[in-house]
Amino acid sequence: MQESKIVAANNPYSEGVRRLVLIGLLAAMGIILHFIESLLPAIAPVPGAKLGLANIITLMALVVLGVKGGGQVLFLRIFLGALMAGTFLTLPFYLSLAGGVLAFFSMGIGLYWGGNKFSLVGISILGALSHNLGQLGAVALIIGNLGVFYYLPYLALLSIPTGFVVGMGARFSLNALPGIRRIT
Repeated sequence: MQESKIVAANNPYSEGVRRLVLIGLLAAMGIILHFIESLLPAIAPVPGAKLGLANIITLMALVVLGVKGGGQVLFLRIFLGALMAGTFLTLPFYLSLAGGVLAFFSMGIGLYWGGNKFSLVGISILGALSHNLGQLGAVALIIGNLGVFYYLPYLALLSIPTGFVVGMGARFSLNALPGIRRIT
């Protein structure tokens, strides 16, 4: 047993393999959370509003793997999830992609360039609001009407509790994994 640790420590590829495995595991967990959430009833009378449980994994990936690895997890989760659900290149796929990318960039900015001004919960709320903006922007582009932004105040209000739940989920999950460290 001791010998295998020495071999792994001396192997220049072990960190890359560990990173690749972690990306795959996090993407799979995000897909599973997305499918579990699709089975849950709507959380509010606002059509299409969801908790966004898969974003727990995206936020964790951003913290642990950085922007590049977190982005890989996000894209794997969205693309593979859409392929598995049969929604690839349909409206739900484009909405998920637009919301996910904008949320990811805003959370990355909040996490890496916001200094210590934001907690994970604050970063998650920023991500939830950005996700809603991204989705509304995609809908406005697709239908050619900016009237969908009248829906924004309702979604912005829902961003606070949903972002709180996602942020707390990411915080508790990261705290429950004491052996995990940031991989660069």
